[in-house]
Amino acid sequence: MNHVHFLPSGHLRGLGAPQSVLPWLKKTQEIRPDLALDFQGLRRSALIARISGAKQVFGMSSARAGANWLYHRVARVNRCSHPVERYLKLVECAGGAGSESLRCSIPSGDPLPRFDAHPPFVLLHPFAGGQDKSLSSGVIEEFCTSLAPTRVVVVGQSRRTMKTPENCVDLSRQTSLLQLIWLVRVARFVVSVESGPMHIAAAMTPNLLSIHTWTDPHRIGPYNPDAWVWKHGELTRVSELESVKVRRYGRRFRRRDVASVVEMIRPLVPIDPMVA
Repeated sequence: MNHVHFLPSGHLRGLGAPQSVLPWLKKTQEIRPDLALDFQGLRRSALIARISGAKQVFGMSSARAGANWLYHRVARVNRCSHPVERYLKLVECAGGAGSESLRCSIPSGDPLPRFDAHPPFVLLHPFAGGQDKSLSSGVIEEFCTSLAPTRVVVVGQSRRTMKTPENCVDLSRQTSLLQLIWLVRVARFVVSVESGPMHIAAAMTPNLLSIHTWTDPHRIGPYNPDAWVWKHGELTRVSELESVKVRRYGRRFRRRDVASVVEMIRPLVPIDPMVA
């Protein structure tokens, strides 16, 4: 194929006001790839692939809302498997070669102005859009206090007003995506609720804990065997998920859960003698 277009797996935003639709349609129709791969699997993403003028549109059998009726070819996937495994099946359907080792090309990121990577810090991403997935302000405060004097850098999109301890650096709503990637690279450990930033971190480092409330870590947890997940009070390595029974229905992460997480993190993030 000379030109392949990828439809993203993230949420596609609305088209906006009517006056913005026509320019968008015109620009999309100019793409005209030989092949479009729909990784999102929704009717709107499949429709965008069609509008692009692609000669062939491939999608997955797990597509929803009748999207598979718009595909020229459908990759047979297990809808209960991890999304990354489904995406790889779609790539194989398009002629891509599979491999046992998966390498993710992540940019180096942009350093933040006036932010020093030393002393070592823990990166905390406590916010998510899903119901009951975000950590409470009380949990965030407890997490920072329990790790003191080690720095805890809080990132993410939230308008919540928080009471931050002295060792907490609140960068919420202050980082670009590339700056977030840089922070993940230089952090000693990353703690995140199940979210897009968590999956970015999973592609970059094994020093990661993904917190799951009602989501299933088997299906949408970090795609990294050395990372950790929290579910209903239990900490489990991703590589061990298949051998342990994980509760289908979980609960919110509470203040009393912080101690076990800090105990796990502390050996990996030693206290810097300069701040002790």
